[in-house]
Amino acid sequence: MPTPLRLAYPARAGPARRRAAYAACLPALQAMIARDSGLWNKRQMALPLIVVGGVAGCGKTTLAAALAAARGLPFRDGDDFHPRANTAKMAAGVALTDADRAPWLAACAAQLAAWGAAGSGGVISASALKRQYRDQLHAASPGVTYVLIRITPELAAARAAARPDHFWPASLTASQFAILEEPTADEAAICVDAQWPTNDQVAAVLCALG
Repeated sequence: MPTPLRLAYPARAGPARRRAAYAACLPALQAMIARDSGLWNKRQMALPLIVVGGVAGCGKTTLAAALAAARGLPFRDGDDFHPRANTAKMAAGVALTDADRAPWLAACAAQLAAWGAAGSGGVISASALKRQYRDQLHAASPGVTYVLIRITPELAAARAAARPDHFWPASLTASQFAILEEPTADEAAICVDAQWPTNDQVAAVLCALG
């Protein structure tokens, strides 16, 4: 906490001496206010950068959009960063390789870095299933928080099958669980359950963020 500013005058000083003492301390008082206001503004500017991840069908987009709305942050759907070739490949039932995902990860990282530079914070939905993917996002924005939505393979497949207009086929669900690497303790990730109501997921994430 800041050291209190003390006015140096005797307890029995008259009004004139009190005014003189205050005038002498005024520059220091103004400097203290300016300093503390600057620190407060910096804290206000430190808005969170959040990546909501998990396998297809876990509810990434729903939770990410809800978190953005709750905190007044910008939101982007990570699917929008996939090159058309990636979307076409997945729609054909072919799983992406690390090389396929490279431009997508770079685009997601660039978006996080842009939000960080602007001080706006932001939320993006991006599976980021492997540790190396998350490390790449952290390298671009060291303060990013990863939120993993846990879901069973059976429920994920059922949800994917219930989205006939989405490019992602339920047949690829198993391939995502095959590469899923749960966050380790040093990643300080936040984990929620896919079966929780969205409001409960949002509350849990915001509580963990502090």
